[in-house]
Amino acid sequence: MKRTMRTWIGAALLVLGSSVVTVAVANRQNAPVSDAQVSPVAVVTPPPTANGGYVDLTAAAESAVNSVVYISVTIEGKRQQVQMQDPFEDLFGDFFGFGSRRQQPQQREYKQPDRHGAGSGVIISPDGYIVTNNHVVGEADEINVRLNDGRDFKGRIIGTDETTDLALVKIDAKDLPAIKIGNSDDLKLGQWTLAVGNPFNLTSTVTAGIVSAKARTLGANGVESFIQTDAAINAGNSGGALVNAQGELVGINSMIYSQTGSYAGYGFAIPTTIMNKVVADLKVYGTVQRAVLGVRGTDMDKYMDMMKSKDETPDLGTVRGVYVGQVETGSAAQEAGLEKGDILVRIDNKEVGKMSELQEQIAQHKPGDKVELTYIRNKKENTIRVTLRNAQGTTKVMSEVDLDQLGVNLKPLTPEQQQNFGLTYGLTVNNIRRGKMMEAGVTKGTVILQVNDRKMQTVSDWEEVVKEANKSSDRALWIKALKPSGRKDSFVIDLNE
Repeated sequence: MKRTMRTWIGAALLVLGSSVVTVAVANRQNAPVSDAQVSPVAVVTPPPTANGGYVDLTAAAESAVNSVVYISVTIEGKRQQVQMQDPFEDLFGDFFGFGSRRQQPQQREYKQPDRHGAGSGVIISPDGYIVTNNHVVGEADEINVRLNDGRDFKGRIIGTDETTDLALVKIDAKDLPAIKIGNSDDLKLGQWTLAVGNPFNLTSTVTAGIVSAKARTLGANGVESFIQTDAAINAGNSGGALVNAQGELVGINSMIYSQTGSYAGYGFAIPTTIMNKVVADLKVYGTVQRAVLGVRGTDMDKYMDMMKSKDETPDLGTVRGVYVGQVETGSAAQEAGLEKGDILVRIDNKEVGKMSELQEQIAQHKPGDKVELTYIRNKKENTIRVTLRNAQGTTKVMSEVDLDQLGVNLKPLTPEQQQNFGLTYGLTVNNIRRGKMMEAGVTKGTVILQVNDRKMQTVSDWEEVVKEANKSSDRALWIKALKPSGRKDSFVIDLNE
């Protein structure tokens, strides 16, 4: 993920064998820390307050550290079929002249090594709900959660959301020290915050810094409005807590800016305004009920800079807001009458000066919610009511597709099947029961070749394409297949039904 010398990385640890690397950053070795390597700790003067006193962060640190957990995950290595040729066949051939035929390459199963990752999480309820990052647990086959008091629990995923990089995990425990959730909207530039997590496997670590910026975008996630802080965040801090001086959770630490893979001055946290909505949806539906306005645009200052580069200086009546570059067909924005060239300036009477602020406000709503939108057209301010929709253009509640409801068990083609069908890829229906696939006419022995124009080579390909289709506008699986007889066939599976 390096972009020239700049790298936006998720601050989680990924371990393979004895190597420790930051997610999306390759081959970064970490030796054990010995006493000789530890630098003397400098005495830090407490930060002054506006009235001349000092902010005491000890109570906030002692409270928050008990609400932050250490999460370790195991990602099982994939099993692959590889062709193995006898090396002596090519070297000696029919050495003794018995006329034996050349052996066919043998198929052998190879299992990649397991991967191990580590990150942080935040207890948000006494009954065991924990918020973390999607990039910490999203691919995990096994999750272990260690509390600050040393107790260990097995965790299970309630839901994940790649768009915001958030995930909700549950452990079976009671009376846990849940953190108090604050309002990230109340944060001000220069306000002191604490980052609590487990960097480099150094559990229960607290660092302090100020809010450097708000509503920051990095281009790493679909929905972003990061809190930027100079509290030290490193690999392993992902999913940890960003708290204010009162010990209230205001963000989930997620990303760092670095040229080396380690802390270089700035970290980024997902605000609680976004987290609260995502967590609530994952609890109830297992997936996020994401509202969509249906516009593509850019910050006004970026738009003006682009126009100046063309020697144009348009007077649009404002220099702050979101310039609408495109209104999507069939969207809530089109239905409400928005047009290209409009400038969005407020939602529900709250100013939106850039796209990240617009995303943050929309992310707090669900499809079907009505919002008041203020925009400027021809230098005149207008206000309209907009009914938000989902990505499919409706206001229906969306549920996560359960692979079990499709009713099939798939496995890669055997070498014999590949030879019989003349194929190098494909998944065969090993077992089938009543479900959407059976209803569409799929039978046992059917060979699935492509789904939504994607070749099926592994079961993971199938799982990923189903997940992608569930988020698409038509929510359908277009399947190209072969019957056991070799006859071509096709099926359409409607995921809406």
